[in-house]
Amino acid sequence: MVKGVIHHAIQIDEAKCIGCIHCMRVCPTEAVRIREGKAMIIQERCIDCGQCMRACPAKAFYIKQNDLKMLQDYKYRIALFPAVMIGQFPDKISEEQIYRAMIDLGFTHLMEVEQPIRILIDLTKEFLQENQTSKPCISAFCPAVVRLIQIKYPSLIDSIIPIKAPHDLAAHFILQSLMNEGAKKEEIGIFYITPCAAKISAVKSPVGDEPSVVSGIISMSDFYGKVRQAIKWEEAGDTQTQRKNLTREGILWSTSRGESSGFGNRAIAIDGIHSVVKFLDRLEKDEVKGFDFLEMRACDQSCSGGILMTGNRFTTTERLEQRSKKYVTYKEKELPDKLDKSALAQHLVIDEIAPHNAFRLDDDISKAMEKMSKAQRIICFLPGIDCGACGAPNCQALAEDMVQGQAKMSDCIFLQQRWQNEGKIGVEKAFLNLEKKWGEGRFNADCNKRGRRNEGF
Repeated sequence: MVKGVIHHAIQIDEAKCIGCIHCMRVCPTEAVRIREGKAMIIQERCIDCGQCMRACPAKAFYIKQNDLKMLQDYKYRIALFPAVMIGQFPDKISEEQIYRAMIDLGFTHLMEVEQPIRILIDLTKEFLQENQTSKPCISAFCPAVVRLIQIKYPSLIDSIIPIKAPHDLAAHFILQSLMNEGAKKEEIGIFYITPCAAKISAVKSPVGDEPSVVSGIISMSDFYGKVRQAIKWEEAGDTQTQRKNLTREGILWSTSRGESSGFGNRAIAIDGIHSVVKFLDRLEKDEVKGFDFLEMRACDQSCSGGILMTGNRFTTTERLEQRSKKYVTYKEKELPDKLDKSALAQHLVIDEIAPHNAFRLDDDISKAMEKMSKAQRIICFLPGIDCGACGAPNCQALAEDMVQGQAKMSDCIFLQQRWQNEGKIGVEKAFLNLEKKWGEGRFNADCNKRGRRNEGF
């Protein structure tokens, strides 16, 4: 991890990209542009929410991850995964079969990240009691939401509870447990199987200064297929010891309201990144009153709807609800006596959540003001239709790109049409401008073109 540099898991395969602007339309932070007929990501604005990946009909977006071959580098090989992974499997496949299949894939230890959830619950309740404010506290569970607040709503940063997500807790929990049994730290490899891209970024470039102890990241969509292939239909044996600390609250933690149901008299859950954006808009304007705790998740149905999930988000949630009934509550489950809970709690505290000025037009305030004024003048000449044909998500974004030297007035097809009508530009020149933006031959008749209505959704 390089301090100050944010790792982004989502990448674009330009060979597959068809420049259809589906990704640009759904991006909540206006991080996507079309340049020369291909999508590109403004890295400092990207929060790795995965909306672009979900919307792409050409499957041009992909995730950078580690290879399972890394397992060979460690004596103790831990699979760290959220309970939602188990929820993807049909009812006919038992927990024991899933666990046994993962062991057959080469792991020595399996750890659902929500197993030591009691520590996280106690720490959060303690924070809420000591920090009672007029504004509701915001959970730091979803890294995409934390990044969103950092770049778009910096005034709300102080409302974020500075406590890390369960995967950080579980990683330190299993690390401490194995070292208590005599294992050396360098012998332990912890591999996080993630349901979303934002959690990859959270591991590679965590909020705060402490680096993650996770050794590698594996996409859940790829891993799910490997587990299904490794499942044996005969009796799998008893794997209860691998989940002896799992509780009802832990299983439901990654589902919608799984977290908020345990905090405060008035705690609510908002899922879906665009719903989160609308709520944060109201919160920033001080239009939200009387709430204690906000659970905000970028994906619909929370982690059950993560972009790297294979199962249906609704059936996954229902299976988790049914599974949770078989387990006791966290109040009935005592953690191991040898566990140093205070040391674990220290690893969970985020030192600082700093704002990222992704929307600032210039580091120099006076220059930024000049550019803002220039952008406002440019807006007067743009049609305000927000069609996206310029390669920017809306007219405001195009104006800002112009003052940054990344776009020009001729990118607007409506202005070009007006200039043609006024005789200021020829038809051939206007067409060449469009081809430069969207690619040569893009406007030729072709019935096999992709990117039609609802394609890829």
